Amino acid sequence: MFSRDNWREIFQTIQKNKLRTFLSGFTVALGILIFVVLFGFGNGLINTFQLFFEDDAQNIITFFPGQTTMPYKGYKSGRQIEFDKSDLSDIEKDFPLFLEYVTPRISRSYLTKYKNESNNYSTRGVAPSHQFAEKTIIMKGRYLDQLDIQKKTKIAVIGRLVEKDLFGQEDAIGNYIDLGGSVFKVVGVYQDDGGDDEERRVYVPYTTLQLIEKNTDKVDQIIVAFRPELGYTGAIALEKSLSTFFKEKKFIKPSDQNGIYIRNVAEGLKQTQQLARVLQLIVSFVAFGTIIAGIIGISNIMVFVVKERTKELGIRKALGATPKSVISTILLESIFITTISGVVGMIIGIAILSSLDKTLEDFFITNPYIDLPVAIFATVVLIIFGGVAGYIPAKRAARIKPIVALRDE
Repeated sequence: MFSRDNWREIFQTIQKNKLRTFLSGFTVALGILIFVVLFGFGNGLINTFQLFFEDDAQNIITFFPGQTTMPYKGYKSGRQIEFDKSDLSDIEKDFPLFLEYVTPRISRSYLTKYKNESNNYSTRGVAPSHQFAEKTIIMKGRYLDQLDIQKKTKIAVIGRLVEKDLFGQEDAIGNYIDLGGSVFKVVGVYQDDGGDDEERRVYVPYTTLQLIEKNTDKVDQIIVAFRPELGYTGAIALEKSLSTFFKEKKFIKPSDQNGIYIRNVAEGLKQTQQLARVLQLIVSFVAFGTIIAGIIGISNIMVFVVKERTKELGIRKALGATPKSVISTILLESIFITTISGVVGMIIGIAILSSLDKTLEDFFITNPYIDLPVAIFATVVLIIFGGVAGYIPAKRAARIKPIVALRDE
């Protein structure tokens, strides 16, 4: 196999049959290239789905009050459910082993003013732990703290784009803004990877909003963060327990699905990951199809090559060449062409994925990539089958008697 004469003969054959060699190599390289690119696109789809959830914490369950559709325990249907401050303390008291934190959320939209600048922004009344639920990043200043909640202070944490819109080049920290007719001191500026909409919000203590709104204790939503070690199964079990807790406390019939609405990020994430994996499998199936097409292509070409060289092989056998030497020469040529072409196709495919980067985000493909071991494995598979594709016709040719081969036209 490592004979210098064998290699000299292989290179001479390649030199004499440039078109055939090019077609063989092109088929292999194209198969690997398409596989790498398609597999990378599949990973890009998975990245897109994961980014959708990475903006917020992945261990949270959000509860929304609804409206009952069934009468229960003397209460009529059509009753609007409301959450209040007592629900927060009851959850913390009844489920302490499963929780990281609990935070309410009150959502409003206020005209926000600073000097001559004004705009409408979404304003949220929250607790300090809401920062972890939204993965809010403080750029300067600080976030809300527990003292703000207790004293119902009029302080605000504004988004990066809110500061840009209202303050321009001026530093917002320490200045006062008019928030729906009430004056709030800006104590922090945040950024959020969720995009522009997330950075055009204002956060204030939820107790302060309750005080402004006629001293009510109502909240719009309740966000429960469970311990990550619970896993998916534990998160689903906790969701069911909390649903039962709310329905019993608010007198909602257990079978009424409209009294309480629940968004479990863990469940949504798992469903999305499953969908992404299915899409990846489909893309991978198509990608492997291109490899199979490459194998078939190289096999057909090698059959033609052997047939074309039948007389040559007959002469070699007549001069004393053994069947083993005939097979090894053809097999080595096949493996050599397949290896070089496969590696070239793999490198080009990886280069294409690297150059695309974020250019396909509009098509829901984010940072497409392929793990190098996967690309190498696919290339090795193609090389192995390329060798098999060369071995089968070579073995058939080695069995031909010299006199028969010399008569071939």
